[in-house]
Amino acid sequence: MKAVGLTNALTDFMDIEIAQPKPGTHDLLVKIKAISINPVDTKQREATKLSEEEVRILGWDAVGEVVEIGSDVTLFKTGQEVCFAGDVTRPGAYAEFTLIDERLVGAKPRSLSVEEAAAMPLTTITAWEALFDRLGIVEEDSGKSILIINGAGGVGSVATQLAANIGLEVIATASRPETIEWTKNHGANHVINHRENLTKQLKNLGYEKGVDFILCLHNTNAHWDDMQEAICPQGKICSIVELAEPVKMSLLKDKSATFSYEFMFTRSKYDTDDKVKQHEILTKAAHMLDGGMLQTTLNKVLSPINAATIEEAHQIISSGKMIGKLVVKGFE
Repeated sequence: MKAVGLTNALTDFMDIEIAQPKPGTHDLLVKIKAISINPVDTKQREATKLSEEEVRILGWDAVGEVVEIGSDVTLFKTGQEVCFAGDVTRPGAYAEFTLIDERLVGAKPRSLSVEEAAAMPLTTITAWEALFDRLGIVEEDSGKSILIINGAGGVGSVATQLAANIGLEVIATASRPETIEWTKNHGANHVINHRENLTKQLKNLGYEKGVDFILCLHNTNAHWDDMQEAICPQGKICSIVELAEPVKMSLLKDKSATFSYEFMFTRSKYDTDDKVKQHEILTKAAHMLDGGMLQTTLNKVLSPINAATIEEAHQIISSGKMIGKLVVKGFE
C-alpha cells in the first residue's frame, strides 16, 4: 500500500510502499480518505530518531472507511465511515490503510463532507477533555467565565464553541483582524490580544476578580504570570503546551487554584481503563455537528496525500499562522 514515510537519515517525507497491516482483536482496518495535520505531527516529526532501515508513519487525525475488523470488535462494521484521532504509539494515518482501536473511533458525522469531518477528531477530543475532564466544567457552571488563549487555533475554535454552548462567558485571545473575526464567529463573547497584558484587558472588560477558568493553548511559559494573576481564587487552569522551563507557583498556592495538563493521547498511550470515552466523545460531537450545535473548523484543503503535499502542510502548520484546521485529501 502507499504511504508517506519519515526516516532519521532523510529530513523530508518520502513516498513509499509498505505491507497492508492486519487488525488485532479490537482493531479496525481503515481505508484513509482524508487526514488533518496538527502541531503534534510537527512535534513528533522533530522527535523522530530512527536507524536508516526504519521508517515512521505519522498522522493521527483522519476519516476513512472500515474495510476489516478484529475478532472482538463490537462497535463498528465493515463499510462504515469513521473518524478518529488515533494512538501516537502506533503507525499513523499518512497511509492508504491504518489500524486503530475501535474504542478510540467515532462514526463520521453524516452532515459533513469527508474534509469537514477530518478536521474535527483530535481538536474536538482535546477541547472536550480539557474543558470537562481536566477543568471539570459542568452544566451548573453556566454563567461563569473562561479565558481561552489562542482562540483561533484548531483546539481553540472547538473549545470556544463548546464553552459557549454550555453557557460560559467566553473571553478568547487573538491578535490579527482575521483571527479576531474567526474567534467571534465561533462564539467568543469578547476577544482580547494575547500579545498584551491579559489581566489589564480582563479588568477593562469588568473581570476585576479574574476569570473562573483558563484554557491555555499557546506557550504556557509566556502566559504563566498573567494566568496566575488572572485566575480567580479557587479557579482552574489547564494547558495543552508543556512548560519549557520551571515556573513559580506561589500565587496559585495562595489562591488555592488548580493547574492541570491535557494530552489527548494519554488514554491510548497508557491503555487506560476508560479509553472508550474517546469513542463516546466523538459520538456526542457527531450528534452536535449533525444538529448544528457545533460547526466544522476546516479552513484549508490540500490534495493529494503524498510526500510533497504533506511537506507543504507541515510548513504551513509550523508557520504558526494557520487559522482553524488544514486537511489533506485523497491518495492518487
